[in-house]
Amino acid sequence: MERRNILKSLTVAALALTVSGTSAMAETVLRFSHTDNPGGSRDQAANLFAEKVAEYTEGRYSVRVYPAGQLANDPKAIEQLQLGGVDFTVSATGSYATHLPSLNLTAMPFLVDSFEQGWELYDKSEWLQGEFDKLPEKGFRVLSTWEAGFRSFTTSMELNSPADAEGKKMRVYPNDMIRWTMEAIGFQTVVMPITDVYLAIQQGTVNGQENPVDTINSLRFYEVAPFITLTRHVYSPLPLTVAEKTWQGFSDADKEAISKAAAESAAFSRDLVKSSVNSQLEAMEAAGATVSVPEIGPFRDAVASVYDKARGVYGEEVDKLLADAENIRTAMPIN
Repeated sequence: MERRNILKSLTVAALALTVSGTSAMAETVLRFSHTDNPGGSRDQAANLFAEKVAEYTEGRYSVRVYPAGQLANDPKAIEQLQLGGVDFTVSATGSYATHLPSLNLTAMPFLVDSFEQGWELYDKSEWLQGEFDKLPEKGFRVLSTWEAGFRSFTTSMELNSPADAEGKKMRVYPNDMIRWTMEAIGFQTVVMPITDVYLAIQQGTVNGQENPVDTINSLRFYEVAPFITLTRHVYSPLPLTVAEKTWQGFSDADKEAISKAAAESAAFSRDLVKSSVNSQLEAMEAAGATVSVPEIGPFRDAVASVYDKARGVYGEEVDKLLADAENIRTAMPIN
């Protein structure tokens, strides 16, 4: 009797070990690359996304987050989505324009005036949703839109008006609309990865860069370019994307689970970034930065030519997006 009980116990233990081993082997690790520093808003949202994916897929998938450009800068991470090197990334909409040029139009200046208008644009614009629907054939798809905020300047000199930009060099990422806008303001533009920008400003290769407050704070650009000028010239959210090959490998249940995790991490990101702007500016001022809000009229006037330049390349697509943005601003006026 005792021998039979021992054998039974050993059999049960062996079965448990087998099941456990099968479960461990069944877990698939997915790679998430981004360029935010550890602890930044994108990194926090990425870790929440990873947590929710594991929870909602009941451990069938886990997401390993690689911050600070460990695997790739933004353009290379998007290429790696196509090639299978990474499974997820999150980057400014314009970063994806290399693969779908019409997305350059999302970086047209002064499309929206508030976070809420921006959220409505990205969630409801018929034109923009139609463009996103073209991305799977490029090798990746949008799962949700995270927040970064409105792009503003950090420079090594005061920037009170476009006149101060003359002869100065501004870092830009590979995006025609951003480049045209910077050149219309008066800057000479220098294209470089965001991971190289801090040192380039420090060495005087460029005189500044433009990014949302959250990015300026996270990547500490204010340390080398201490004049923060809040022009809010471009709304710059961050589509979360998945490699199409990875997506097609998911079951319907796991697609639903991962979509749910993407939506929840987007809501978290939007709330975190919007609620953090003032405290981040205060912290940067305390660290020695000078924060100013210039008269916006001269900047708006300077970039007026950008819309016509865009029409020369993208035709009627420009006015489709401008119409969506105008309808949203009208329906959701700033109080």
